[in-house]
Formats: sequence, C-alpha cells, structure tokens
Amino acid sequence: MSEILRVEHLKKYFDTPAGPLHAVDDVSFTIKAGSTLGVVGESGCGKTTLGRVVLQLQDKTDGKIIFDGQDVSSVDKKGWRALRDDMQIIFQDPMSSLDPRMSVREIIEEPLKLQRKLNKEERITRVKELMDTVGIAERFENAYPHELDGGRRQRIGIARALALNPKFIVCDEPVSALDVSIQAQVLNLLMDLQDELKLSYLFITHDLSVVKYISDEIVVMYLGQIVERASSAELFASPMHPYTQALLSAIPVPDVHAKKDRIILEGEITSPVNPRPGCRLAARCKYATEVCKNPQTPEEVAPGHYVSCCRAHEIRQ
Repeated sequence: MSEILRVEHLKKYFDTPAGPLHAVDDVSFTIKAGSTLGVVGESGCGKTTLGRVVLQLQDKTDGKIIFDGQDVSSVDKKGWRALRDDMQIIFQDPMSSLDPRMSVREIIEEPLKLQRKLNKEERITRVKELMDTVGIAERFENAYPHELDGGRRQRIGIARALALNPKFIVCDEPVSALDVSIQAQVLNLLMDLQDELKLSYLFITHDLSVVKYISDEIVVMYLGQIVERASSAELFASPMHPYTQALLSAIPVPDVHAKKDRIILEGEITSPVNPRPGCRLAARCKYATEVCKNPQTPEEVAPGHYVSCCRAHEIRQ
C-alpha cells in the first residue's frame, strides 16, 4: 500500500513572553493510502495544531510535509489553492464552522464556486449528490445551521469536505460535540465513505474508544511529541509507554462492580515553553531515572510498534 502523506520532523512553535511554546515538536509519521491514522492525547497536547499545520492552515516552524509524493512544505499560496482539492478538513464544532447566514445548499456549494469548474446547474446537481451521500434529506437544502441538530450539521461539514473529491481529510474531533448515538452514525458514515471513495484520514480525538473503532494505526501525543505509535490492535493489547498505559487505564468499564487498576500520574506537568531535553513525562513517571533526562528517540520495540521511552523493554517485562 502506497503512502499518501509523510511528515518528517515537523515543528510548530508559538512565541510567548516567556519563550517559544513547543506545540508540535519534532513529529514524524506516515499515512498509507486508504487508511486511517488516529491521533490521541489529552487536551493541549498539540493534536489540533498538528492537523492544521499539515494542511498549512497554520505555518510550520520547521520540518517536511510530503503529500502524494510531492514535497508541499514550501508551496506558495497559489500552489496550496490547487492542493485544497485533494486535502480537506472536518472541523470539531459544526455550529461554529458553518456560516449561520448560509443555507445548507449554499454551504456545500461554496467550495464548488471557488473551484470554478462547474456551471450553476452542475453545481446544484453535485450538491444534491453530496446531500444524498452523507444522508441529508433534500427537504433541508434551504434550512440554516441553527435549524438543524448537531448530527445533521456535522453531515453538512462532511459534505462540504467531500465536495472537491479529496484524497485526504483531517478529521479534527468530528464527533466530540455529538451525542453518543449520533457519534456512532457519523463514525459509520466516515468509514463507509472511506471504503467507497478510497479516502485517507488523519483522525484526531481524545476519545480512546472512538480512536480504537476507526483507526488502522494510532499515535499517542504528549506535550507536542509522539510517545508511542502502533497498530490499533497492538496499542490496546500491549501499550508500552507509561503515558499510554495511564490513558488506557482511564477507559470507563460498563460494569459498576468491576475492579480496574487506575494509573494516576502524579507530579507537576512539564511546561511546553522552552522544555528541557529529555522525556517530558519524567516528572510524573514512576519509572523515571537519570537517563530519562537525555533526549528520547522513537525505538521499534516490536514490528511496527515504536516507543519514545528508554526503559520501554523493562516496563514491558
């Protein structure tokens, strides 16, 4: 299976009065065509910033972004306008990402107008096709976002992302603002569309149950860095990094009588502003030693399973 996206040593720093904030710090990964890479981690770990920088909605500080064999790291605005056909995004909050002054038809039609390849009749036909694809009844084409429930609003966002027939979509927590029953519908829709249209996803979420359901491979982020990467099945069966183990221990169990060993990370969180070299979890990790103050590099501890922890083998045993 060929690669659709390769990210190499990507960095995004924000200037603050106290120094540069390392929102995304030396992140590398690949996504295979037609597959889903899940990105999981707590709020503030850099997940959304990563997705936005990959699409150049925010400028990178350093690193390479290679899409479909083309290095797009230094593409100018005109070049990115052409790339927008192939690279799209579904935003987290469907209410704030949709123009409240535009109808459903106008919202979905807007990227087609900007593309300037279809006439008015062809655009109307395409809008109807997209509404049918994502499961929005035709009677809603003149409705406005505030007149619809969260599930339908998110379907509009999906239809808009599909309008230009992209190859790759960043899904930025697309179900976090929805009820659980609606979440399942939207997730199933995204998976059906992936099979039908051969789409590739970068799926960002903080919900471990969701990421396990939809992802082929998962990366775990902590304070701007990837600490573990593996297939979905491998990560849940054999988590290696102490942070990943703590995350998985927090998954609720649907049995009030079941006993579960929670891993509580104690200690002060490392500041992402001018962080010192070494493991950023060290101050909260019970396995930390002096060697953890050295820079950590991803190590393949099992086939396709990478961990940024110098004591991963000991923890596994």
